[in-house]
Amino acid sequence: KVRAAVFDDGRRRVAIVGIDAAFIRRPYVLACRKAIEEKCAIPPQCVLIAASHSHSSGPTGMVMPGEYDHAPPLVQDLAYKKSSCADPIYMERVVKAVVEAVSEADAEREEALCGVGKGIEDKVAFNRRFRMKNGLTYTHPRPGNPDIVEVAGPIDPEVGVIGCWDGAGRLAGCLVNYACHATTSPNGISANWIYYLEQAIGGVMGPQAVVIFLPGACGDVTQVDNLSPHEAPSGEQAARRVGGRVGAEAIKVLLSVHPGAEVPLDASSTVLRLKRRAPSPARLRQAWEIVRRGPDKFDPAGWIFAKETVMLDSLLKAAPEAEAEVQALQVGPVALLANPAEFFVQFGLDIKKKSNFPLTFPVELANGCVGYVPTEEAFGPRGGGYETR
Repeated sequence: KVRAAVFDDGRRRVAIVGIDAAFIRRPYVLACRKAIEEKCAIPPQCVLIAASHSHSSGPTGMVMPGEYDHAPPLVQDLAYKKSSCADPIYMERVVKAVVEAVSEADAEREEALCGVGKGIEDKVAFNRRFRMKNGLTYTHPRPGNPDIVEVAGPIDPEVGVIGCWDGAGRLAGCLVNYACHATTSPNGISANWIYYLEQAIGGVMGPQAVVIFLPGACGDVTQVDNLSPHEAPSGEQAARRVGGRVGAEAIKVLLSVHPGAEVPLDASSTVLRLKRRAPSPARLRQAWEIVRRGPDKFDPAGWIFAKETVMLDSLLKAAPEAEAEVQALQVGPVALLANPAEFFVQFGLDIKKKSNFPLTFPVELANGCVGYVPTEEAFGPRGGGYETR
């Protein structure tokens, strides 16, 4: 499912897109933007495409079709048969849906009033990294682990909202920004907890309201409470709890704002070219040894990291750099600051603290996907966890 909004202040248009996906790779973003520019004349830097980071949505990656065609047969086997891969037919549908959604939103523009605000929801998001008695930091050390000393990072409880009302006073749609992984994983394929976010808002504000979810900086934040003495809720229960509570807070914001003309609009972006982190020769030799032994004869997690190391070595030969676009969109008093990484939440808090805008919404996993960006402390002597690894 794709949700899109196009804002127009008479001088500039910006398009904001939310898609049900764990991530969207850079080439597909560029394909969407190219078609949108051709159909709607909206410049690429004015189009923000964010994935919800739902771990229960469709096959958008990690490996793209043809990405390892240059590699030796064994590496191709690791990439195409033993990794998560984007389905080419599905990705054609995704690109088409994004373009159609933006085109429809652009064609149906009408006079509207906008309201912006923020609420607080601090009961469903938890930092998943913990300092342990051995001095290191673990990711998800499991609930009730007696070796837990303290949580290793904060959360960002802000629920950022932009709402738009039509001439009849009905909510035409809203954007909701919140920092929490979509990893509740109810049974089957779904939008994860974002489904219940949409249901909650639609239930109060009307089914006509389009709900666009934009994930905040939540690289180390999930719905799992490792300090809770209670049994964790099922996937469906967790999805309903997170989506319902975030949606309820968004509703409170929508019912409290004073809509007006939130202008001006603006957009800017910069593409960074980042050198990939090359594995050492010793690490690479070890990874090859582990890979050849097979996942059944080695620690499964260790085998996966070895597989990724071997694949990275081949990727370096074809693409030694990765593109990372940093984008800013302005909607009146709101700055949407987008990046293609899984930012640790502390970065989002820092960005908000330093921003000159009344409201600042960090948006991660937007316009591409380049992996985790942990804090420097997470790489230090008391660091650890699989995000840094």
